[in-house]
Amino acid sequence: MYEDLFYKRLSELRNQIPVSAREMSLAIGQNENYINLIENGRTFPSMSGFFYICEYLKIHPKDFFNDNIKNPKLYGEIEEHLQKLTSKQMEYLLPLLSDITKSNRTPFEK
Repeated sequence: MYEDLFYKRLSELRNQIPVSAREMSLAIGQNENYINLIENGRTFPSMSGFFYICEYLKIHPKDFFNDNIKNPKLYGEIEEHLQKLTSKQMEYLLPLLSDITKSNRTPFEK
């Protein structure tokens, strides 16, 4: 079960870039079939291979496994900015975020 989630998540994240499995394999220093073999459930990456994959995808390894985060790269960028905010700035931001998520629209849509 967890294996299938891993394979699916890798494919999902790779396609967000978008990049071919071959191109990604070569970019992380593996043979051209490496990512394809993982996504098809025929192998698992080593821990260092997994870290190379996350580095290539520009995501934190913890975010790889959180399938509630649809775009972990963007989520990480937002999180970096949030960490720089003061408590007062976060208080101003919270109602806006609540409104956006409640109505499922961007702030500029009517």
